[in-house]
Amino acid sequence: MSYPSTDLPGVNTALRPEAAPGWLRPVVDAVHHGHASAALERELHERYKEDDPSKRAAVLMLLASREASTSDAETLPGDASVLLTHRSPRLRSHSGQIAFPGGRVDPGDIDIVDCALREAWEETGLDRRSVTPLAALDEVQIRPTGNPVHPIVAHWDNEVPVGVIDPMEADEVFLAPLSELILPDNRITVSRGLWTGPAFLINDYLVWGFTGGLLSVMIQEAGWEQPWDRGHVVPLEEALATTRNNERWGRALP
Repeated sequence: MSYPSTDLPGVNTALRPEAAPGWLRPVVDAVHHGHASAALERELHERYKEDDPSKRAAVLMLLASREASTSDAETLPGDASVLLTHRSPRLRSHSGQIAFPGGRVDPGDIDIVDCALREAWEETGLDRRSVTPLAALDEVQIRPTGNPVHPIVAHWDNEVPVGVIDPMEADEVFLAPLSELILPDNRITVSRGLWTGPAFLINDYLVWGFTGGLLSVMIQEAGWEQPWDRGHVVPLEEALATTRNNERWGRALP
C-alpha cells in the first residue's frame, strides 16, 4: 500500500461540526453540549481531570461509512466503522491494548487536533486531508500514565489506505464495524481490583479501559446501544486469556 511519505503539520485542524453527516450528528451534539464528556467521566469513574500541559495527549476517534457518504439520514449505516489499532506488546505503556490512534502532544503541534492527526499518520499512514475533524471532548486523565487525553471525533470522508507503519508501535490497524461492537453478545463488563468498566470483543481482541469506555459512551449517546447485560462481570485477566491482545501486565515477556 502507498501512504503519504510526509505529514502536513497544521493542515485541516479546524473543527467543523456543521460538516457532520446525519448519522454522526447525535455524537457531535452530545460532545457540544458536554453530555459525552460527563458520561465518559462516569464510565471511567477512577479517572479524573488534571491540568498538566506537559503530559497532554490526543486520540483520533475516526468514524467511516461509504454507504452514508451522500446521505443525510440520522440512522446508523450498516457499514459504519471506527479505526482502531493494536498496540505492540513491546511498548512500555498500554502494551497489547486496542486503542485509537494517538499520543503525546509535541512542541510542534499547533493544537490537539494537529496532534491527533499527526499521530494517526505516524501509526497508520492516514492522510489527514481525507478526514473532517468534528468535535473535541474535554480532556480526561488516564490514571496509569498521568496523561490528560483529548478525544477528537472525526469523519473519514474518503477512506484512503491505512496500515501498519511501525510494528513496534502498532502491529495491526483495522476498521471495527459498529454493527459488531453494539451486539450484546460482544459486550461485557471487566473488573480489576475495585475497578470495573465496559469492554468489547472484536476480531478476537478485548477492547477495554479508556478505549472501551469512549466507545461505550459514543454508542450510548448516539442512541445506537442495544440492551446488554452490564451485570455480567468478568475479571480482566480471565477475559484477556482468551484473546490475542497479549498485554504485557498479564504475562511474562522472554
